[in-house]
Amino acid sequence: MGDGKIKFSVTPMNSFYLRNSICVINSCGSFRLPSKCRSWTKGCRRKKDRERRKASGGTMAPVPASVARQAELLKQDGNNYFKKERLGAAIDAYTEAITLCPNVAVYWTNRALCYRKRNEWNKVEEDCKRALQLDSHSVKAHYMLGLALLERQDFAGGIKELEKALELGRGANPASYMVEEIWQILAKAKYMEWEDSSSKRASRLQKLKEACERALIHYYAIEDSQVENISEEIANGHLQQLGHLEEVFNKAAQADQPTEVPDFLCCKITLDIFRDPVITPSGITYERAVLLDHLQKVFMGPTKLWGGYSFAGRHVGKFDPVTREPLEPHQLAPNLAIKEAVQAFLDEHGWAYKMS
Repeated sequence: MGDGKIKFSVTPMNSFYLRNSICVINSCGSFRLPSKCRSWTKGCRRKKDRERRKASGGTMAPVPASVARQAELLKQDGNNYFKKERLGAAIDAYTEAITLCPNVAVYWTNRALCYRKRNEWNKVEEDCKRALQLDSHSVKAHYMLGLALLERQDFAGGIKELEKALELGRGANPASYMVEEIWQILAKAKYMEWEDSSSKRASRLQKLKEACERALIHYYAIEDSQVENISEEIANGHLQQLGHLEEVFNKAAQADQPTEVPDFLCCKITLDIFRDPVITPSGITYERAVLLDHLQKVFMGPTKLWGGYSFAGRHVGKFDPVTREPLEPHQLAPNLAIKEAVQAFLDEHGWAYKMS
């Protein structure tokens, strides 16, 4: 009683978890159930949600505004817990929000992010798939689903999801840190996929080469057994044929040998292979994110004006880096020809992903 709380026992007829449990009532008249009771309540709520979805053909009826507000508050709690690295508490908060409003994709992706931090990739995959059912344009859901698939060595599926995330991310904010992060993971996955297939190709080529050499040597042995005296010319012919065979297989292996990326496929600022090339009115092609960063540069130092100085920021990068001609972001156009050429080069030379 001294702490402003009153305890009393309740004994409901149909609840094992509530039987002989203790409820706590504060001085304002509201009460809080113990942990077992809250778990039982969550289970009942989920069961009712499933029944409502089933009755309505799989879709949820609109939730009341008050419930939606409560779910948003729970999401904010989850965000605060996440910032403090309290992942368990964050997961609980997002789960409560999902229970109240299961048709909000952000709640699922936020919880998936917590599971990602814990390396619980199966749960990441489940939550991201559910989020994509609700919002097929969720960059985070595609991105984290791609990561989860890569974790279980599904390179094809993971790369497909990462490519979709990159496409959506570039459309929303080409210069964002997330687009760069997605590209780095995608390039690494593409390189690993190429490395795996390259190793298998090299193994097959080596076995085929050895089989061809054995067949030729066996043929020479049969041919030589039918001749009493093997001339030097015949012996040299055999060696020459084996040399030609070596050349054929060396040429076949050249596609997997790293060389240099052609200059016309590289940005003039970063010198890296293009990812999202854009062309300016002057006809020069740049990497979109890098050029946008240049165009948005702001000088925050003092600017001399009539009768004094101004410390207001002013743009200082509104020009083409090469020609120095005035340039605005809206004047940039995708260079689809270069983009297709880059993709064709990468498809044939997967090693170039590592260089980018």
